[in-house]
Formats: sequence, C-alpha cells, structure tokens
Amino acid sequence: MELNVEFPEKLEFLFQPSRYKVLYGGRGSGKSWGVARALLVIGLQKSTRVLCAREFQNSISDSVHALLADQIKSMGLEDFYEIQNTAIYGKNGTEFLFAGLKHNITKIKSFEGVDVCWIEEAQTTSKSSWDTLIPTIRKEGSEIWITFNPELDTDETYKRFVVQPPSNAVTQKVNWSDNHWFPKVLQEEKDDLKERDMDAYLNVWEGNTRQVLDGAVYAKELRKAQEEGRIKDINQDKAIEVSTFWDIGWADMTSIWFVQTIPGGEVRVIDFYQDCQKPIDHYVEVLQNRGYVYRDHWLPHDAENKNMTGKSVKDIMQNMNLPVRITPRLSISEGINAARMLMNRCYFDQNRCAEGLQALRHYRYDVNPDTKMFSDKPLHDQHSHASDAWRYVAVALDEQPNNWNKAIKINNKWIV
Repeated sequence: MELNVEFPEKLEFLFQPSRYKVLYGGRGSGKSWGVARALLVIGLQKSTRVLCAREFQNSISDSVHALLADQIKSMGLEDFYEIQNTAIYGKNGTEFLFAGLKHNITKIKSFEGVDVCWIEEAQTTSKSSWDTLIPTIRKEGSEIWITFNPELDTDETYKRFVVQPPSNAVTQKVNWSDNHWFPKVLQEEKDDLKERDMDAYLNVWEGNTRQVLDGAVYAKELRKAQEEGRIKDINQDKAIEVSTFWDIGWADMTSIWFVQTIPGGEVRVIDFYQDCQKPIDHYVEVLQNRGYVYRDHWLPHDAENKNMTGKSVKDIMQNMNLPVRITPRLSISEGINAARMLMNRCYFDQNRCAEGLQALRHYRYDVNPDTKMFSDKPLHDQHSHASDAWRYVAVALDEQPNNWNKAIKINNKWIV
C-alpha cells in the first residue's frame, strides 16, 4: 500500500527509536493528531500492540478512540483497520487498546507485551501511576509516548519529563506556530485571549506553565511552604505515633493522609495514599504494610452510615480493633480556613506525599455559571477527595488542639 502522509517537522522524531517520546505545548499544536497518525502508520508497517492510556478513563468516550477512528477515515485506511467499540485492530495483528491508569492499575500490570504506550493528557498523571506503569512497559524496544498541555511546573509529569527528563527521552515543545494546518477559528480564539489575559494566553497557547491555577484554594500556602523548604524529604521519627485522616469513597477516591504531631506545634505530613473501588479491608492492609505505629484513625461523619449489612465503615474498623474517631462537622469554608492556617506549620514529605500535594495544588473554586466568576464552593473533580481529607486533618486538630491524640480503650474497645 502506498501512503503519503504529511507531518509537522517537529514530529518527525516519532519515527526514530527512543524509550520516551514527549510532546508538550499549547492548544492547537497538532500533538495528539500527529501522534495518532504516526501510530497508525507504524501499525500499518508492522504488527504493533499499542496501549492508549490516560489517568482517568470512565468510558471509551474519554479515550483517544474517536481521534484514531477519525484519522483512519481521513487517511483512507478503513480497509486495513477494523474499528470496534472498545478496540481497533489491523489486518497484520496490530491492535490499539484503551485504559485508564488510576482506576485500572491492576489491569495495567497485565499489559506486558505492549510495543508503544501512549499517555494522552499526561499533565494529570500521578507519581504512583508513573511508578507502576513504567516498569510494566518492559518489552524489548518498547516505547512510552507522552502528550500533554502543561499546567504547573510542580506537576509530576512536567518535573519528570521536561525539567529533568530521562537520558533516553526526546522531549519536544510544540505549539500552534508549528502547525501548518492551524485553523482560522482557533487563530481568532488565540488572538482574543492574548488581548484579554496574557498570562492565560502564555499557558493555553504557548504551553508555558502557570505559577498557580486560577481559583486555586491553597496556592498561597503551598507556595510559602515550598519557599520555606517545608516540602522536602522527611526522616520519619518512629518514636512518634501516626494518625490518619480519611475521605471515603467507592466509585470516587478514598484518600488518606498520614500525620505526626510534634511537641511545640510542628505537624509532619509523612505519607499519603488513595485508591478507588476497594473494600475497607484493602485500606487497612495498606495501613499495616506501611509499618507505622498508629495512634488513631479519623473518619468523616458519613463513615457512621450503615450499609446493606447493617454495618458502617466505623463499625468494621472498630471490629478490627482499630482506634477510630469521627471528624467533627464543620462547614467547607470554615474547614478550608482551618486547613490554610494548618499549612503554615506543616512539613510535607515531597515523595511519599507527591500525589496528595498534586491534588492540593489543583484544588480550586468552581465558576458560577451565571456570573462567570469564582464561587465560594470548590470544584468537585479528581482532586477533591485528597483535599477533603486534608480539610479533615485541620478540622480534627483545630477542634481538639490539646487532647486530640489521647485515645481511650475500655474492655478492649476504643472509645471516641
């Protein structure tokens, strides 16, 4: 088959071998479009197993399936590629598979025979997802392709592949000016934003990182913590007990912060963990595997709600002989204020808390649909659960500053 395909010059490196191929930049650059075409051409030349992944994929509509299908039709490859509902197959054995990283990490571990793994919208990919994915893509000669629009320079993907890229990576910034097919309608949008908001323009269209996200709830406090050297490697003092603070979900994330309080008021945030669609037994096992000596475990008030068996999360954990406490109720706005104040005396472990810190940096206020201004309510998204759990840390410490850590056990039962 003779095929003549045009690519921007900056994307020609996609056809040369490299472990990591990283494309980042602003909107309208043709990054995803170019990667889709390149992978389809490679899959046409030889049998190739491609995993198309992103941090969150609730359905196939969240994936690049539609983009690949459109490019197959645009390139006239319908006779070669069979487009199914959840996969795409080539006549020579090439296959395109699709998965979300965060909700399917066990499934991801089964993709050992992948030739190319393409991570789209990689700016949201967490440290834990990268740490699991990279050793999984281990077939000889396998490659990891990464496309994203940068947000913060503290985001894991930006730090890992732009600030300090691996030696076997080709990292290329691509913007609208590199796209010979940049449409007129986007030209008008670009020019309009440049006129109204230069900082936003530089992020959206030129691919520069922001100092903070618009409406970020904890931007000031986290920037101060970074400047004062309070986000760093922390040597855990094993003589000090650890308390955990939870936000519980099922379809959504269950998030847990691990905290030590030090005499004199210092708070050390030494660890963070979150997952979804796991039973309470899973999280208790995580606690045990961490090897900390625990003082108590603070649950949100809905942990007292009974399930179909008549038991609550609180009941289940107490039956495991765990010292459980219920976080006092406080309004979201009051809880955020308490969390802001707490951050000023906190030290965060930059590695073990990386995923939680990324969530806190992206936690922002929602936009009122009528006024188009930021409301007083935070946006509910993938960053909310870690941020809610952080708010509970502050609420619990603020509610009982002197005796919050004194657990009482009577007749072998923990009393809250």
